[in-house]
Amino acid sequence: MEKMKLGFIGAGFIAKFQALALRLVRGVELGGVYAIKGAEELSAYSKANGLGDCKVYPSVAELTKNVDAVAVFAPNFARIDIVGAIADAVKAGANLKGVICEKPLGRTVAEAKELVRIAKGAQLRTAYFENQIHMKAIRSALAQLGPQQKAMGPLTLARSAEEHAGPHEGWFWDPTRQGGGVLSDMGCHSIAVSWFVLNPLGKPANYLKPVAVNAEVALLKWGQPTYRKQLLDRMGVDYTKTPAEDFATGMVTFENPETRQRVKAQFTNSWMYDKQGLRLFMDGLGPGYAFEVNTLKSPLEVFIGDAAAEAVADAETALEKATASRGLLTVQPNEADLYGYVDEMEDACEAFRAGRDAFLNWEYGLEITKLCQAGYLSAEQKKTIDLTDPAVQKELDGYTSLIAQGKAAEQLHVIA
Repeated sequence: MEKMKLGFIGAGFIAKFQALALRLVRGVELGGVYAIKGAEELSAYSKANGLGDCKVYPSVAELTKNVDAVAVFAPNFARIDIVGAIADAVKAGANLKGVICEKPLGRTVAEAKELVRIAKGAQLRTAYFENQIHMKAIRSALAQLGPQQKAMGPLTLARSAEEHAGPHEGWFWDPTRQGGGVLSDMGCHSIAVSWFVLNPLGKPANYLKPVAVNAEVALLKWGQPTYRKQLLDRMGVDYTKTPAEDFATGMVTFENPETRQRVKAQFTNSWMYDKQGLRLFMDGLGPGYAFEVNTLKSPLEVFIGDAAAEAVADAETALEKATASRGLLTVQPNEADLYGYVDEMEDACEAFRAGRDAFLNWEYGLEITKLCQAGYLSAEQKKTIDLTDPAVQKELDGYTSLIAQGKAAEQLHVIA
């Protein structure tokens, strides 16, 4: 089988993580990269690790003409222009099998709809990258509990959390460029994986219908003067002027379209989780059965004492977003596989070879964007958002949160 040539647009944190995942994906090579910065470094990594002769291209169009599929790993604020350039290249003759977009699909519902429109106009097959749905632990839990679901009924409550001490780059912290704060950045993960596990066995990812969202957002750590200054000095983002939430929690209610049974998905996300590092937590409760996943539980632990701590070059070699380099440390030997990156990449490439969308396509990404934006609307209006109301759907189409507008100092109670 001839290898599929995949091109990366963007060479930042997520692109590097996906390159790690590619080492475990058969039949795919990294054929090229276009990025404002980091492209040469990613190309060198690809060549050194046998991922492919990754060439650095001067434009999106040139990359698109020389690969079989492209993955958009560039910042949120650049998505519309990038996907437009991909579509133009395809219309000009580039033979592209498909295009991947990292979460979130859009910063607003309008942006997500525009990306879906552009892809359809160019007849592009799409993959929406939401890695947690592809986690082996999640898939194994559902498979193991399949007989219980059939006998007792589907899961009725799912709870999901993604938490760490904060993003790597300044644009993530800037709500006007990122599209919000932690709800936009990580709430999309938690909402999506909960929706997935609540769906009855064998049903599509969007089978259950979202009917209501209730959410709260807060600025708990990074709005305090000491930490605002740290953020300004380190990232160049001033939360005195344009703050974003570092904590979000809420509930999405789904309804089974056949039985009318309602189920609940609870999500919690934060950028102020000052423990070992990134934690993904999920559990699901059904009648008489349950499962739980916690990525901070590892078969490997190491201990580093004070005398030896100076030898640690990079704490993140142990765990993403690690905050400590000494003491008893959780170590995940293969994070790219643990978090589902390998499986989502395999799914997308297999789908593109077969001439179809991935398991999660951009229409699904649009629905996740709607749910996140409904969360922001709920937090602003301090009420439950009724997603069955056509007027609410119309409001969401044109909605940009106060946080994303950079006007949320009062809402987030920023103290001067």
